[in-house]
Amino acid sequence: MTTTPCHAFLGLGSNKGESERLLAVARDRIARIPQTTLVAASSVYRTQPQLYADQPWFWNQVVRVQTALSPGELLAATQTIEAELGRNRRQEERFGPRTMDIDILMFGDLQVQDEVLTIPHPRLVERAFMLVPLLELEPQAILPDGTVLREALDHLSYTWSNDQIWQAN
Repeated sequence: MTTTPCHAFLGLGSNKGESERLLAVARDRIARIPQTTLVAASSVYRTQPQLYADQPWFWNQVVRVQTALSPGELLAATQTIEAELGRNRRQEERFGPRTMDIDILMFGDLQVQDEVLTIPHPRLVERAFMLVPLLELEPQAILPDGTVLREALDHLSYTWSNDQIWQAN
């Protein structure tokens, strides 16, 4: 267990069921994770599906938490929330529709790579639907390797208008 609380950013996404309500429920449950405080939440964005386009658009959001949990403990807590909200990882198609997806995007300045967890999220710099809301919360965000996330977003082919994000694959 981490003894010094640190900030982490979590990406939330849903495109199956009552997605907007599921995001609100997920935020509420994240706020109740032991030794974890929900600090801020970005706006909610409607986003075009990536890789598997024949599915409903997603509702996405990023939240910032302060936690004294380890990355593995936070992952376990978020996967419990996903399951409580109807996600069944064994039965769903990868990149397909899901009731709730909660990804650890960043965890302080930690870099983790093992068989179950990679931090920062391995596709963070490729996805406008993660970067736009994360930068709303942390405009000067920089990855532990020195990557400036604003610059990463500038290199993507995407369109952002009001609460919608379209991104070329």
